[in-house]
Parts: sequence; structure tokens; C-alpha cells
Amino acid sequence: MATLTIWFDGSCPLCTREIMLMKRLDRRGAIDFIDVAASSVADCPIDRAELLARFHARENGVLVSGAGAFAAMWRAIPLLRPLGVLARIPLVLAVLERCYVAFLRVRPRLQRLARRSAPA
Repeated sequence: MATLTIWFDGSCPLCTREIMLMKRLDRRGAIDFIDVAASSVADCPIDRAELLARFHARENGVLVSGAGAFAAMWRAIPLLRPLGVLARIPLVLAVLERCYVAFLRVRPRLQRLARRSAPA
């Protein structure tokens, strides 16, 4: 049974590609992936727009977002666990969060590029 829940934007080509990779790496089925774009409001622990704007996870009952959510996902996947454990160091997590916020600024442009390069 999954101990980690991940909410992702299934309408985002970048998010979809990343989650497909994470699902392949999650061989133990430790993560429950929820596509916010295709799920009901009942599946959303917070405002749907917030879930679509930032990456969110619930780890051991605690809702985290941004770099913290990525770190939680990494900890649930054995191959990536060392990165997730490293992100428990406050300074490391702060640097990852700054990188994530910078990514969010360019995300719309990257999404457009990904949509254009997607096979028809």
C-alpha cells in the first residue's frame, strides 16, 4: 500500500513525462500518483489551482510542496533515495527550492516547447 501520495498536473507534458519515469522507478508501488487535471475535487486536499501551480505530496500525513515534495518522492524510490535523504539537510532543501522556483518561472515556455515536440 502506498505511503506517499503525489499530485501532478497531467495536462503538463513535462510533468507527465517525469511522472511516467517515476512510475517505472517505483517498482514497489510505494507512491500513489494522482493526476489533478483528471481527478475529482474530492481527490484534492487543497485548492485545485494550488495543486496545479506547484508540485505537492503527502508524506506520512504531512502535505509538502515544491522541492520538499520532490524530495519525498525521491525518498520513496530506492534508486533516488540518497537524493531525498540529502534534501533533508535544510541548506540543501533551500537550494533545491530556489531552483524549483526558478524552474516555475520558465515552466510555461518549456511546456510550449514540449507540446510542439510531442509526436502527433
